[in-house]
Amino acid sequence: MEEIQNFRHMRPKRLQTSPTETTKVGKRGTIVIPARLRRQCGIAEGALVIAEEREEGVLIRPATALPLEIYTPERRAALLLSNAVDAKDYARAVKAVRRLGLDPDKIPHHKPTVT
Repeated sequence: MEEIQNFRHMRPKRLQTSPTETTKVGKRGTIVIPARLRRQCGIAEGALVIAEEREEGVLIRPATALPLEIYTPERRAALLLSNAVDAKDYARAVKAVRRLGLDPDKIPHHKPTVT
């Protein structure tokens, strides 16, 4: 029981609550977030945000977009072959590339050095 009571005191501190600000919903559902709140939350013009439905209403928060690489079979083959650490691993990679229906000799890659 004592552990649970100590845990309650370890909760992260919330941002200080500030006075609420009223804004209007415009055409096509646009909402102007007051400048002070945009600065405080790091939301600049053109930034991505997440609109999340909550029991109390809608939560709008900053979002992060990360670049995504789509791996073609050729790219996967190059990664398999180039990341082989020794001759045995390279042989396994060659088999895997052939299972992809590709010729390992036609894929640009680095072969492991034999030491």
